[in-house]
Amino acid sequence: MRIPALLVVLGIALPFSAHAAEIRVMCYSDGNECEVTRDLAKRFESRNPGTQVVVDQVPYKAIVEQLPVQLAAGEGPDIARVTDLGGLNRFYLDLTPHLGARAKYWEDNFGTTLPWLRAGPGDKGIYGMMTQLTVTGAFVNKTLFEQAKVPLPSLGATWDDWAEATRKVAAATKTPFGIAMDRSGHRFAPLAVAYGAKIFDASGKPVIDEGYVVASRKFLDWNRTGLAPKEVWGGVGGSQYRDAFDEFANGRVVMYYSGSWQVKRMDTQVTKSFDWTVVPAPCGPAACTAMPGGAAFVALKRTKSPADVAKFLDFLAQEDIYREYMARTENIPAHAAVAKGGVTYSVSPTARAALSSFVADVPKIAKANYELQGYRLNRAIFQPTAQRLGQAVAGEMSADDALKRLAADVDEQVKAASK
Repeated sequence: MRIPALLVVLGIALPFSAHAAEIRVMCYSDGNECEVTRDLAKRFESRNPGTQVVVDQVPYKAIVEQLPVQLAAGEGPDIARVTDLGGLNRFYLDLTPHLGARAKYWEDNFGTTLPWLRAGPGDKGIYGMMTQLTVTGAFVNKTLFEQAKVPLPSLGATWDDWAEATRKVAAATKTPFGIAMDRSGHRFAPLAVAYGAKIFDASGKPVIDEGYVVASRKFLDWNRTGLAPKEVWGGVGGSQYRDAFDEFANGRVVMYYSGSWQVKRMDTQVTKSFDWTVVPAPCGPAACTAMPGGAAFVALKRTKSPADVAKFLDFLAQEDIYREYMARTENIPAHAAVAKGGVTYSVSPTARAALSSFVADVPKIAKANYELQGYRLNRAIFQPTAQRLGQAVAGEMSADDALKRLAADVDEQVKAASK
């Protein structure tokens, strides 16, 4: 009688094992996003016995360089936190069939950013959820301005106003540089649009137009005259990303152009050293604009547990969970109801003011910047911008040659990616 009893036990155990699912999440952090995701995953597991969520934290470089290679080989995680939102669309799993009636909730609350993950206007899929809405902006060393007795430029100040003000502050306080900008085509885009860049022509094709050229020459002049540190854009090769956080944190730069994802880092590492603030988006003749962006958790079609992946992402998308996620990670919500209801951040007054400044810039973001962020091939613009302007900053080619090569690169990469 013992053998049949054992078989009965095994018969009960086997179906449970077959149902058990392991969801692997590849995650990078700007601050503590992976840590918070891991904590929330434990709550999800307690509500869904038999499903395990493993959050693998990796450097951002792994997301940019290694993840696309893994996915192209049919490998990789079940979910990944990505910033190349539309560019990796061919690897995404459409959650719609697994969401059922909940799909309307996603459309109602993430409707403005869901298109960023899609292949184009005809694509109606739901592929993931923005874990943050980011806004680019300028961090300013208030202490240096006070020491130099130079007033902060007021609302509506232009990029030229800021260049002149930071030049004066740097000279008066013997600070090495006035302005630094992350080595990124994404970070450069607001400057370009402010000076008239349309980004796309009438047919929707990306173009390096006169506005883009004017902004490029202005930026290169900042580096040529020593207003900006050449090592940020000229110290690395190719289209490699480099931020200028350390230059700002160490008091070597008066104004640092980066984005809202740096607030937690600023409050943790900089507040104890000097007073800083986030100022309204600098203006140009065409606009006073920032660049939207962010990171998203996307479902990947190579998963063997699509229903469980959808269930976990839907858990994170719930209004109370999403609000908690925003509060704990100190990010700007991309969820309509959460944004409307507000998020209570347990942060310092300085960080709270910074987040409020970024939020205030959202309504001013130019249409061209939204279109660029949602463009599936935006890296065909971002990467050549970093590479060619970086080469000009480093003295490897003239400004004229860099701009010619930049325009040619954009054309070539768009054509190659469209085949």
